[in-house]
Amino acid sequence: MKNYIKHQEWQIIEEGFDPHLNKISESIFSIGNGRMGQRANFEETYTGETLQGNYVAGVYYPDKTRVGWWKNGYPEYFAKVLNATNWIGIRVAVNGEELDLNTCKVLEFSRVLDMQLGTLTRKFIVELRSGNVLGVETIRFCSLVDDEAGAICYSLTPHNFDGQISIESSLDGDVKNQDSNYDEKFWTEISKTEQHSFALLTMETKKTAFWVSSGIYTEIHQNGAPLNLKPKFVSKEKYVAQQFTVDVKKGETTSVYKYAVNLSSENYAKNKIEEAAVQALQKIVAKGFDLMRQEQAQAWAGKWQNGDVVIEGDVAAQQAIRFNIFQLHQTYTGEDARLNIGPKGFTGEKYGGSTYWDTEAYCLPFYLATAPQQVAENLLIYRYRQLDKAIENAEKLGFKNGAALYPMVTMNGEECHNEWEITFEEIHRNGAIAFAIFNYSRYTGDQSYLAKYGLEVLIGIARFWAQRVNWSIEKERYVMLGVTGPNEYENNVNNNWYTSTMATWCLKYTIEAIELVKGMDRVLLNELFAKTNFKEQEETSHWREIIELMFYPVDEQLGIFLQQDGYLDKEQVLVKDLPATDRPLNQKWSWDRILRSCFIKQADVLQGIYFFEEDYDLETIRRNYDFYEPRTVHESSLSPCVHAIIAAKLGDLDRAYEFYLRTSRLDLDDYNNDTEDGLHITSMAGTWLSVVEGFGGMRVKEGALHLHPILPQKWTSYAFKIGFRQATITVKVSDKQVRLRNESNTSVEIYVFGQAHQLQANSNLVLHT
Repeated sequence: MKNYIKHQEWQIIEEGFDPHLNKISESIFSIGNGRMGQRANFEETYTGETLQGNYVAGVYYPDKTRVGWWKNGYPEYFAKVLNATNWIGIRVAVNGEELDLNTCKVLEFSRVLDMQLGTLTRKFIVELRSGNVLGVETIRFCSLVDDEAGAICYSLTPHNFDGQISIESSLDGDVKNQDSNYDEKFWTEISKTEQHSFALLTMETKKTAFWVSSGIYTEIHQNGAPLNLKPKFVSKEKYVAQQFTVDVKKGETTSVYKYAVNLSSENYAKNKIEEAAVQALQKIVAKGFDLMRQEQAQAWAGKWQNGDVVIEGDVAAQQAIRFNIFQLHQTYTGEDARLNIGPKGFTGEKYGGSTYWDTEAYCLPFYLATAPQQVAENLLIYRYRQLDKAIENAEKLGFKNGAALYPMVTMNGEECHNEWEITFEEIHRNGAIAFAIFNYSRYTGDQSYLAKYGLEVLIGIARFWAQRVNWSIEKERYVMLGVTGPNEYENNVNNNWYTSTMATWCLKYTIEAIELVKGMDRVLLNELFAKTNFKEQEETSHWREIIELMFYPVDEQLGIFLQQDGYLDKEQVLVKDLPATDRPLNQKWSWDRILRSCFIKQADVLQGIYFFEEDYDLETIRRNYDFYEPRTVHESSLSPCVHAIIAAKLGDLDRAYEFYLRTSRLDLDDYNNDTEDGLHITSMAGTWLSVVEGFGGMRVKEGALHLHPILPQKWTSYAFKIGFRQATITVKVSDKQVRLRNESNTSVEIYVFGQAHQLQANSNLVLHT
């Protein structure tokens, strides 16, 4: 665990430069706008350890899978988000000596990510080997308003010298991915050109043939006024630049304004993409840096207006929740149903940048409550559009009759994960996709999606579960063999309680959905039955039999659901008894030792209890929590939030707060020693859940909003805002009262501590506790 980020409510601050922390900071200080994202790499040359990363949404490469042995059904590739053309480069040479923080003496250094304004600022003073002392201040952002554009202001001030500074503002397409399986570079050059004082570079991905056309415009100011300098055009393979030489004087500031765009052939015809890049550049250059920056601040104000969480009395907690919300909004805006949320977003390469079940299980609730309804619906439409591929994935593994197995990892709907225990066995992801449809309908009250799209997905998933179980003569029950549950420290187990519970719930919900759509639009239902060749009586009768006769492992003596068959055969050791030197297990232990241990990577049984808590009484939840939590090492970023929510429900405020802090500061404090690979974007939604569903106790039951708020001891108060069925509600919780404010023209019924209250339009309600 690191602790070098300064605590501040609206800013992420690093003071002092430690090259050993640089890759961590490159992740933490990343910027993005839902269409593109940039790690916090330096603009100037840096020869120290770094992970270069500029990512363009929807652009990927199918890197050939590397496995020691091949099995039928294995994906041939692992899709990965690509490091694209580096647009931020500003190479600086002072009297011929190159600026490089790895070789010069760093006298002062600070880096600030302003979450209110959506800008990254860096300031430093260095002494070059020549003895020249130079001050630098940079400001950059990826524009939320012009979401294919970024802008940089890079200012240089000589402290003790006059002379010449050479400035080379570049586009560098000769980039690589750190995680390339065969050290292959994934881009080829299409063209490079100079137009209207703009430099353009268009690159194409191998195999997938995506084009990305990048363009830059650079201008130089001194003492606040533009210099009439014509840049020298520099060109080499996969590289273009605009080069300037300026005379400088001690104490006078020279500022480089760099405007850049990255356009993808996902959004433009290839024969028009360079023309579009020029037009996009012209638009932002005409605005200028100051107006773009002002628009950026206004756009972020809108985001915070709808989704801020305010915590009083605990700066570390406040900073953390805002950082998580900020990164979620930087990653996904919901404007394009072709896009989704990668576990690392635009901040790193790990996990390939592909879509996992994290989106449905953790991210959807955040967007349901904090964004327009269409944003959450687009996450569901993303999966609907990939239903045919899910059916193909199931066919590859031997399933028939339109059974659908959604991929564990995907870019385009095809499975592209290359570990057998995940690819073939971690099938619970199907359940998360079905649960997201239910969660969307429950929260919004809108069943039209279910009728138009959702039921077709549910039928495919239900068909998969009906074929995936088999009858056990010995048990006289249906069983689920050879699976991996959410706890990936167990592979190829039988009767994983969570997976089996999700399977039967999916079957039940699909039957309920059929009846619901039948009452809404019988003609539409008949068309769907014909399209899917669905035999209602035959298939639903079989589903009901599975529901009734499914086997679930339990231990009657302990009164718990068993994670899977034979779990209690393992040596039962608690995490508190593990030596600190053994953690994290996935970096210190052999895989064989992990698999034989009782230790749990992340919420498994408790994940199911979180989803279906209304099915269990409080004591059942408590017994399972008390048993499994001490055995959980939380070596997945998705784990602490579930434990925080359940702990809060059980009234265990100390543990709930501990888990909240762990999930919220996971990256800021580098809990798992892996932040350098990129941030844990999808689990950041779990941080929001920890506050709103955990401490706030927010639930939707039978179409009504319920709150059961509690206040952590270290907090003076907290407040959050949610959109619920055309109403916008602010909830503020303090020691003595719960204050509700309806900021909309829609009246809404809210249950607080189980008692119903009618919150009238544009009104306040104060409840004393």
